[in-house]
Amino acid sequence: MLTITSDFILNGKPFKLISGSIHYFRILPEYWEDRLLKLKNMGCNTVETYIPWNFHEPKKGQYQFEGRFDFEKFISIAEKFGLYIIIRPSPYICAEWEWGGLPSWLMTDPKMKVRSNYKGYILEVEKWYKVLMPRLVPHQTDKGGNIILVQIENEYGYYGFSKKYLQKLADLMRQEGITVPFVTSDGPWGGSMGRGSLKTALPTGNFGSKVEKQFSVMKKYVGNRPLVCMEFWCGWFDAWGEPHHTSNLEQNKKDLADALKLGHLNFYMFEGGTNFGFTAGKNLKSKQADITSYDYDAILTEDGQITPKYEAFRKTIRDYENENPNDFTNIPECQLTEIRRKTYGSFSVSESVSLWNTIEKLCSPIHSEKPLNMENPEIGQNYGYIVYRFKVPENTKASDITYKNAKDRVTVLIKDTDAIVMIENQGRENFGLKLNRQQKGIMPGGWIKCKEKKIGSFEIYPLTLDEMQISKIDFSGSFSDGPAFHKFTVNLDETCDTFLDTTEWGKGVAFVNGFNIGRYWNLGPQTSLYIPAPLLKKGSNEIILFEEEKCCPSIRLLDNHNWK
Repeated sequence: MLTITSDFILNGKPFKLISGSIHYFRILPEYWEDRLLKLKNMGCNTVETYIPWNFHEPKKGQYQFEGRFDFEKFISIAEKFGLYIIIRPSPYICAEWEWGGLPSWLMTDPKMKVRSNYKGYILEVEKWYKVLMPRLVPHQTDKGGNIILVQIENEYGYYGFSKKYLQKLADLMRQEGITVPFVTSDGPWGGSMGRGSLKTALPTGNFGSKVEKQFSVMKKYVGNRPLVCMEFWCGWFDAWGEPHHTSNLEQNKKDLADALKLGHLNFYMFEGGTNFGFTAGKNLKSKQADITSYDYDAILTEDGQITPKYEAFRKTIRDYENENPNDFTNIPECQLTEIRRKTYGSFSVSESVSLWNTIEKLCSPIHSEKPLNMENPEIGQNYGYIVYRFKVPENTKASDITYKNAKDRVTVLIKDTDAIVMIENQGRENFGLKLNRQQKGIMPGGWIKCKEKKIGSFEIYPLTLDEMQISKIDFSGSFSDGPAFHKFTVNLDETCDTFLDTTEWGKGVAFVNGFNIGRYWNLGPQTSLYIPAPLLKKGSNEIILFEEEKCCPSIRLLDNHNWK
């Protein structure tokens, strides 16, 4: 078991913590082994991951722990390779993930106050921990596993200052059998580390440069205990409409060398992966939500390819290891399996249908006298789009329709005397002080008007675009313009990783054999979507685009990622 004195002691010997972040929920299970082996081969001895609550409990009391959701399998693979594990287990994770991992059904309580001592919130956290923690307990080092550290909350010092709340989370985890040491993590600036730490947990810092300076600031909170950079930012995330972020490799190398010399670190991210589906969040300072790719300019690319950053960091770690052999456990390198990229070429649209002409097949409408938001118990919707359908006078124009308190992106369609207001949830904020105001659609107190007269009768369609809805699309209807579904049949003789080129398309969502691979948008910086080989099959494959703005005659599958 890991003990914390003036440094880390593991099984009676000094331990140099060199970890890398890999989010199992952003990578398909078929590739977990490949990514963990690459982490080990670079010289890391530990892997860190969050556990997003909303990923595993999308509906209250309904849990998912199989397939993509089987984090115990991910942990077991790491254990098999001799990697130690840091778990950051929610309830809030940030991570540029939708609502920071909080499940949207919490908002069915109109008084909900997340990340607080509010009884309704603590009660739901307690229920979740009773399900989650027993799955982690057997993997702790004192139980024969490899979990060495567990984090309490995440960057809480940026949000609040309640030690009682942090202690409550710690007590709940201890009650459920967590015995390894606790850590907290915060930025070392503006007092956030003081607000977000507990005396019974090791404070760690999140930063990407000026290591010596940051560690010196942290020292007053850490005292005579080891200095740890829990998020060594060697890249950064992207939002729609912003440039693709890249880091300065020479500066990265210097900061890494300093971190190894002065303390311990966890690379954030070793591999970023992908915000499949509607899982991308939104950050406080960005005008738009985060993009589908979580490439992060990480040590591995989004699809797990080795980068110059990987080779440079590997050398830096090896150089330090040669100078300080007692800090390291000898872990032999393992042979990697080649994962190929391939260009498959162009494919033409086979069928198209306007949303207007198939929406009745996708979901049953809910009648209401007022426009309800997604999280309203009558709707119970997490992600996607919500559609409000209502009657209007003849010759009504889109400009005649107005609305109040609509989040996030509104499209208005009119056909004869029927009107549709379609609102997209582009991603709930995952960082900042507005976490309690993340309802989507038309908010309580909002309205829709036609020529200044409030609409008083709606048919509301929860357009979740989940696998069930995608399977129900009826392409026998007609297509003219506006939001529509476009289907492509892709015949393959082998399956490799590939990228869907979206350069010629507008804005929408793409589905590969029913699996939502994420949003695309011509704002950039991302102009392609990653398709992992395990989503494809030999023979016939179906790709469907839900395009909001325009239609193109074809798509292309390429062997490289495109950035604007």
